Amino acid sequence: MKNRVYLVTGAAGFLGSHVCDELLARGDRVRALVLPGDKAMKYIPAQVEIVEGDLCDVESLERFFRVSPTEESIVIHCASMVTTNAEYNQKLMDVNVGGTKNMIDKCLEHPECQKMVYVSSTGAIPEAPKGTVIREVEQFTPIDEERQVGCYSQSKAMATQEVLDACRTRGLKACVVHPSGILGPKDYAIGETTGTVIKIMNGKMPVGMGGSFNLCDVRDLAYGCVAAADKGRIGECYILGNKEVTLKEVCQMLHDASGCKTPYFYVPIKMAYVLAAQMEKKAKKTGEKPMMTKFAVYNLARNNQFDSSKAERELGYHTRPYEETLRDEAQWLLKEGYIEIVAAAQPMPGGAGR
Repeated sequence: MKNRVYLVTGAAGFLGSHVCDELLARGDRVRALVLPGDKAMKYIPAQVEIVEGDLCDVESLERFFRVSPTEESIVIHCASMVTTNAEYNQKLMDVNVGGTKNMIDKCLEHPECQKMVYVSSTGAIPEAPKGTVIREVEQFTPIDEERQVGCYSQSKAMATQEVLDACRTRGLKACVVHPSGILGPKDYAIGETTGTVIKIMNGKMPVGMGGSFNLCDVRDLAYGCVAAADKGRIGECYILGNKEVTLKEVCQMLHDASGCKTPYFYVPIKMAYVLAAQMEKKAKKTGEKPMMTKFAVYNLARNNQFDSSKAERELGYHTRPYEETLRDEAQWLLKEGYIEIVAAAQPMPGGAGR
């Protein structure tokens, strides 16, 4: 039996770094692809072999893929460019779609590559009407701009279709996972969700919104990605989601975990759209980033009910309670110094606090 090396893209990112942790905990050998000069490189575990390269530069990927004759590889392609701006972005398309095409080509060039797991997004799946459950689909393009909203979701849909087409017509051995939102500790890049948690804990969100999220603990998502590498069927997609949770529920759980303040009241979605439009108009004049955008409101208003039963059944995927995730994230944010003041300054379970 050949020795195996796991090739992880996006290893300096939130999910990718946890995928590395998950693999290392099992005793696996891991190689990471990192952009040249990426400052987040320092957060990658020391046991990981680092190769610098760029998804958009196919020649730079050869060293990442090359292994010895006694080895085989499995690719977990986590890397992508993320934006909360719904407008078209050519660079995002180049990275998310073009970069994935390059990864497909390299996997096919290297017969020792046994499998690729492509990390897509639930946003790639056409949205179903409110009140219905969203499940895996087999076709992602042509894009339906009313059901796959925003450039990021559309790019992930297009990239997912590229992977599935390569499985069906070119012999690529790959499967796809669709994570929903990501939550949890060790988000050194401070993504959109973590930034919202910091605002809540620092008392800088006096007014909240209605609507819901679908968020998963990053550690559970990492487990799901590795399980897909182990058990995922070729040409199949797997939703890695959780139950819906409202912003109000998240705020209350953070208060229970840390004693932080919660918003004074929550604006209904219709009113939030009006406020967001006003803020975007003002931001265009001032050049500043709006506090609220219509796209952010949409993500709370949309159908966030996803069915993960296929992943649970075939991959052994599971999610932990939101309370546990938010407690662990709050502890990490306190430890790292992101929280200015925790109202009531009460210690959290596990001894964290000020």
